[in-house]
Formats: sequence, structure tokens, C-alpha cells
Amino acid sequence: MGQSRPAQSKMANRDKELEEEIYDKVVDLTEYAKRQRWWNRLFGKNSGPVAEKYSVATQIAIGGVSGWCVGYLFQKVGKVAATSVGGGLLLLQIANHTGYIQVDWKRVEKDVNKAKKQLKKGTKQAGPELNTFVERSTEFVKKNIVVTSGFIGGFLLGLAS
Repeated sequence: MGQSRPAQSKMANRDKELEEEIYDKVVDLTEYAKRQRWWNRLFGKNSGPVAEKYSVATQIAIGGVSGWCVGYLFQKVGKVAATSVGGGLLLLQIANHTGYIQVDWKRVEKDVNKAKKQLKKGTKQAGPELNTFVERSTEFVKKNIVVTSGFIGGFLLGLAS
């Protein structure tokens, strides 16, 4: 009916050996992960100074908290700015309608067209600086991918709160 003691002992030894083998493989995998970080394969060998100084959890926490602060401030300042600009335009329109000010719309249209032409010229000249900024920003994100991810998440949470 039941298994004999030596057979149970053999199975127990085999289970123990299998458990140790799995543990050794997990430890080996852990050591491999310490040497070959996942972002090294994705973003190159240079993972940046932040990634080398702090753990992943710390990086996410730093990025998340700073992102939340920036998002919250962005939300509050954005509301104030939108209210100020909207209120200013409303006051100008009321003043125009009641006759306190007179707007020369032909001159406004001429100035807007002039500004459009200057912007078109300026975009061709600003190309190299913009490309350099985009390249530097991309390199920063690659070097600090974990902090950047935490920052983006925190920023979105800050906007929502």
C-alpha cells in the first residue's frame, strides 16, 4: 500500500536536489541580472550615473515624487495663466465694445502677417539648435530611463490631483 522508507527517502533526496538546482539557477540568474541590467540591452552600456548610484525603487520614487510636484505646480500655474489671459482678453473686448478703446483691425492683421513671415524664416534657422536639444534630451532619457519613467508617472498623477 504505502511506499517503503528507502523509496520515500530517495524521493525526498531527489526533491531536495531539484530544489537546490532550481535555487542555484535562480541565484545565477540574479547574479546575471546584476551584471547585465535589462536597460543595458535596450539603451546601451552607458546607463548613466543615477542608475549606478541608486536602486530601481529609489529611482522610481525620486522620479515619481519630483514628477508629481512638477505636475501639481504645472496644473495650478496653468489655471492661473489661463484665467489671466482669458480675463485680459475679456476685459479688452468689453472695453472695445463700450468704446473705451478703438482697435485698428487692419493694422493688427498686417502685424500678424508680418509675424507669420518672420516665424517661417526663423524655423529654418532654428533647426540645428532644436535638433541638438532633442538629441541631448533623448540621450538623457536613455541614460536615466527609470527616473524618467517615474517622473512621467508622477507628472501625470500631479496633473490629475
